[in-house]
Amino acid sequence: MNDQLRQQMFRELEQKDILEQVKEYSYQYLDEIMARRVFPAEESLKNLAKFDESLPENIGDASAIIAQLNQYGAAATVSHIAGRYFGFVNGSVLPTAMAARLLADVWDQNSALYVISPIAAKLESICEGWLRSLFNLPEHAVAGFVSGSSLAIFCGLAAGRYRVFDNLGWDINQKGFYGAPKVRLVVGRQAHGTVMKAIAMLGFGLDHIEWVDCDDQGRIIADQVPTLDSSTILVLQAGHVCSGAFDPFEELCTKARKAGAWVHVDGAFGLWAGATEKLSHLTAGMQDANSFSLDGHKTLNTPYDNGIVLCDDKEALTKALHASGSYIVHSEQRDGMFYTPEMSRRARGIELWAALKYLGKQGIDDLVYGFHVRAKQAAEALAEAGFEILNEVVFNQVMVCCETDELTQATMQHLQQSGECWVGGAEWQGRPIIRISVCSWATTAADIERTVAAFIQARADAEH
Repeated sequence: MNDQLRQQMFRELEQKDILEQVKEYSYQYLDEIMARRVFPAEESLKNLAKFDESLPENIGDASAIIAQLNQYGAAATVSHIAGRYFGFVNGSVLPTAMAARLLADVWDQNSALYVISPIAAKLESICEGWLRSLFNLPEHAVAGFVSGSSLAIFCGLAAGRYRVFDNLGWDINQKGFYGAPKVRLVVGRQAHGTVMKAIAMLGFGLDHIEWVDCDDQGRIIADQVPTLDSSTILVLQAGHVCSGAFDPFEELCTKARKAGAWVHVDGAFGLWAGATEKLSHLTAGMQDANSFSLDGHKTLNTPYDNGIVLCDDKEALTKALHASGSYIVHSEQRDGMFYTPEMSRRARGIELWAALKYLGKQGIDDLVYGFHVRAKQAAEALAEAGFEILNEVVFNQVMVCCETDELTQATMQHLQQSGECWVGGAEWQGRPIIRISVCSWATTAADIERTVAAFIQARADAEH
């Protein structure tokens, strides 16, 4: 490296001016974010063109770069962390977890091995134990810390693939699919798209899925699940992305255990219901499943990106995600790379640990149940205002529509453009819907009242 450039960066670390600059910008952002529009204004979106340029030829000015990022970037963010964002099940962020993330970013730890980062390994180990306790999982269950549920589903199904093929006397790692015995995938028709993505990536083939019909809430119909056996992977869902519905775990997990089938529970946001007193009935029986996928950055309100795979079969998970090399230094402590597809990855367990430690069992209960309370408030107020609510609000999701499909779509567009709140759309049983996902600690009763008023105004605007 050019010595002049190296010395410049040493000065930047020593003087810390750009870090103070970031601190000032961050404080300003936090002071404004709760009151500003939820989605950026049109002018802010147009200003993103300021970033359009060829790659510079020369070394830049760090302060100017950070200033440009703040000036044109901050205004073009969506205020996920405030109280009126209800789209895509994007969670807010706990202040303690945010602070832990900032500190961990300065540490810049690679959490692959204990010898690379003892602190990352230690806190992953602590989180693993706390998660077992929260969800009443067996002591031998293990956790992998990944980017999100998409990868966590992949990991859980990869572990299931290893174990089911092993049940059939086939080493999938060595022999692959050529000449392999048949493995069955049983999946509800309302499964999330990331489940199909993982099935395709793992080479099973979507055409080989044994589909099971679901009821009017999106729950898999238990008595339509085919006979299970030790060659089967059954995928269940904790929290439908539109209705919030939960599959009947108690009945199906018991059947699967007796049959020797593998069960994966896709619980991106809904699995956290199992950590509450008043909502734990939704996940009753899930402890008999084999693997689980969930996100911290949704319901727990950790910073992005923070996904988790939990598995009761350590051998299956680690062999499915195996890695080797003479340079790899194993230890008697936790070596996180053996529980995830990645070797190098950021130490996301640090902010997860901070969130769990800060909230504790009672705080997690209050946080998660609070989403349900606010979702019920929204559903009841919207129904009173003449909107149709299409789902049983069992958790944090609300499906809303108007008298006609055209009015529903127009109302949603006016809502999104208003800046008062942001909601997403979807299709439910052939009808367009407006989908509300309550998953921010910052959402208050007043935020819901303001959002309902925005719905009423948007509908009025759409009618004229």
